[in-house]
Amino acid sequence: MAFVTLRRAFCPTSAFWMPGAVVALKIHPANHVQKVVTARLRVWFCPLQPQLFRVRFHHAYCKNFHSENGNDLPPVGEPWFPQAQDWNQPEPALKTEDEEMAFRRLSALASCEEVLSFLSTLDTLPVALASAALLRIWEIEKRDGKPRLPKAVLEDRVFQALCLRCEQDPSPLTDAALVTALQSLVMLRPVDPQNSLMPSLMAECQRRLRRGGLEVHHLCVLGESLAKRQGASCETLELVICQLQRKNLETFAPEDIVSVYRILQACPEELDKYQTFLNTVNNFSISIVPYLSPKSISRLLAALVALDQAHARPLLIKLGKYVVRHIPRFTNDELRKVLEAFVYFGHSDRFFTEALEQHVAALCLSLEPAVASSVMEYCSRKRILSKPIFDVVAEIFVCQSEKFSPSQISELIEPFGKLNYLPPNAPALFRKVEHVLFTHFHHFPPEMLLRLLHSCALLERLPVNFMSRIFSPFFLQRLQGKKSYLDRLSLAQLTQLFLTSVLECPFYKGPKLLPKYQVKSFLTPCCSLETPMDLHLYKSVVIGLIDLLGSRLYFASKVLTPYYYTIDVEIKLDEDGFVLPFTMDEDIHKRVALCIDGPHRFCLGSKHLLGKEAIKQRHLRLLGYQVVQIPYHELDLLTSRLELVDYLQRKLFSQSSTVHW
Repeated sequence: MAFVTLRRAFCPTSAFWMPGAVVALKIHPANHVQKVVTARLRVWFCPLQPQLFRVRFHHAYCKNFHSENGNDLPPVGEPWFPQAQDWNQPEPALKTEDEEMAFRRLSALASCEEVLSFLSTLDTLPVALASAALLRIWEIEKRDGKPRLPKAVLEDRVFQALCLRCEQDPSPLTDAALVTALQSLVMLRPVDPQNSLMPSLMAECQRRLRRGGLEVHHLCVLGESLAKRQGASCETLELVICQLQRKNLETFAPEDIVSVYRILQACPEELDKYQTFLNTVNNFSISIVPYLSPKSISRLLAALVALDQAHARPLLIKLGKYVVRHIPRFTNDELRKVLEAFVYFGHSDRFFTEALEQHVAALCLSLEPAVASSVMEYCSRKRILSKPIFDVVAEIFVCQSEKFSPSQISELIEPFGKLNYLPPNAPALFRKVEHVLFTHFHHFPPEMLLRLLHSCALLERLPVNFMSRIFSPFFLQRLQGKKSYLDRLSLAQLTQLFLTSVLECPFYKGPKLLPKYQVKSFLTPCCSLETPMDLHLYKSVVIGLIDLLGSRLYFASKVLTPYYYTIDVEIKLDEDGFVLPFTMDEDIHKRVALCIDGPHRFCLGSKHLLGKEAIKQRHLRLLGYQVVQIPYHELDLLTSRLELVDYLQRKLFSQSSTVHW
């Protein structure tokens, strides 16, 4: 109670100094209580510095505790942070163990309120701890998904004191404290643009940068802060990069290497200028990949995408190997970046797919929609038919369809059609898709809606209830938008949907697709609904057919049908089953369509046809063709020309005893 009485009595006259009180305490034998009292008295009776800042600072934080008689307590519910006024006093530095303990406590705090409450209990606030506190506040706000600090935090007096603590003459700050404080302020953006805190720190950073001597890590932190605040137009950033170029890469920590990539990522227009340096960093980075954290690996891959470093293949392969090890430890956002990078660079391997399958199966219904759509996009781009992944994703959509945006729904369903796969819960899946389309039809952009319905048609899940809408002039006008014409891929998808309605839905009586919107061929160089023929396989089959039929006259190649499809090899038969010359157009009783299916017509590493090849063969059969499939994995087993001829004979003529040659 004596200590409380002293504090209440002398608080109103904070400039009053009683050195004798401390001296009297010091002459007695030291014990724990006396040490505590001595420390408290030193804090509360130390004199104010004769600076305008100190007067203003004292007034802001202590005027609420003054009263006319000097004995009134502060208003009920009003926070009292007496130590805040003493953070800028000439206090002795904290002991090393005390400072380390403060840093550990700070890193364990989980909210801004906890950080500010902890700071209010400190008698002294070292500048390093102040900058670390700002950084911790930023980490907390970023974790909570807040781009800016809440108003309550900005107006908190301890937070304002924290900023003011860093706003004083920053020259006494260590390099680490300086760049950390700047980094935190850039990320938090808490200060008024007219406030002098940011310019003060920036000016000090520029002064030290021009003087030279900043360590590699401090250069990296400063560079990332400048890139976030001012982008590539910042002259100081160029100076940072130039100094980094002169450093020995052997002295860089793994995280510093990642920072270099992120700094260069902010300067895409200057990439040619720094490409030589970037090539050196690419080669060196191979050696530090084993020491990178999952977060750093995802950041590095994202930077490689932004910098378009497709030629850094050895680095990408090494990263791919270590990604497999870290898949369970990636956050959803980090995994999404990894998948996007793999899609961009065309990277895939069996071990990554297996690890991804296990991860998706473990998360199951807790897999976020954004990650689920990224996983499906990765599988689609690489033609990876992973049934465990597709089954889990289908179940997620059936149970949680309301969580998916229109774009995520499209990215989720399109791979099923592209890879020609129906999951076990296919009826429930497509009922859910139909329900979502009925209730949110106008929320889907026209191009996205067309791709989604086309994917359903590939799987023989015909969108009959929506065909009248997509063939209507209103939808076609929306699809065209402000362009003077419809793109080639959209026209091809519309044409194939129209052909599907004719061949597979004879009961459909709605609007038809006008001829001006119909393409002449599904096989085009840029945006094809057919996979081009494998030329190596084609040449082998042609040699075998000539030996079998006796002449090149009896079959035609790359035949465009009136129904938009291109047949690899066509053989014509008369009514008696004899092979006719391909030049004859009369007395044709049957047409045989040979589909020479190379590896690119199948899912990766499997014998499962892609959706666009499956619908082609299905439509050719409905059009009356006898479809003969000649897959690459059967041709690869043949070891001689004689075996090839025998194989073709079995394929062509064992299906009908009436065929002759």
